[in-house]
Amino acid sequence: MARVLRVAAWGLAGVAAAVAVAAYAAVWVGERKATRTVAVQVAPLPLRDDAAAIAHGKYLYESRGCMECHGAGAGGKQVFDEPNGLRVRAPDLTRANPAIAAYRAEDWVRSVRHGVAPSGRPLLIMPSEDYNRLSDEDLSALVAYLRSLPPGMGAPAEVTLPWMVRALYGVGMVRDAASKIDHSLPVQPAQVPAATAQYGGYVANACLGCHGHDFSGGKIPGAPPDWPPAADLRPVSGGPMSRYGQASAFIEMMRSGKRPDGSQISRVMPFDSFGRMNDTELTALYLFLADMPRR
Repeated sequence: MARVLRVAAWGLAGVAAAVAVAAYAAVWVGERKATRTVAVQVAPLPLRDDAAAIAHGKYLYESRGCMECHGAGAGGKQVFDEPNGLRVRAPDLTRANPAIAAYRAEDWVRSVRHGVAPSGRPLLIMPSEDYNRLSDEDLSALVAYLRSLPPGMGAPAEVTLPWMVRALYGVGMVRDAASKIDHSLPVQPAQVPAATAQYGGYVANACLGCHGHDFSGGKIPGAPPDWPPAADLRPVSGGPMSRYGQASAFIEMMRSGKRPDGSQISRVMPFDSFGRMNDTELTALYLFLADMPRR
């Protein structure tokens, strides 16, 4: 029996050592992946600074999720500060941040559309898959708004990931936006806002980061463990969208954060931002989701 126990102990020790080595290797790969250079061809962006562009940029900033991470005045915000070591602060996007003050038009394109810093490294956490399809008109307006803002505190980005997340990143179970985006896609043509499913597909790009490329939802990779899964937005029988037979009910949910029965939806969903979309955009989004193939 003693010999069996010794063999078992050595076996467990070997397994533990193998797991430790694998975890270390995954973290090592993740660290290299985070510092890799991502080469992208950046299309020229015609910048504007007129009042109409700034007003439209403000609307986009407040209604497309930017405000959720970067704060109401784009001065940066502590997004995560978890006991497990997950610490993320979104940077100040005003000219008070020296890195942002040095941004050229192509740097905004690279960062917002492609998830890549001016240096070529991938931007961790930044959900550029949501913004890759922004038209030149919308991206130019967004930049015009950010450039018009008074200086914030100038704080840079801070991203500290716990070892488990770094390991998952190393093995590809958690991915940065730059690895998800098809960087060869042509620039999205200008979009005319209308209450149509076609325009709703354009609006729905803002949902990709959490709800997935096919809007099927599920656990959000790399999110804090207490976050609920993202909802399946497809028109599946008995699915969350089946509660909303009319666009008006969907719009009310997006504005209130509550289901038709009055129950509260998790505040992980950025209602404070997406609820600011106007009726045309929310109706279009509803029509797009309702028009997807049924399952």
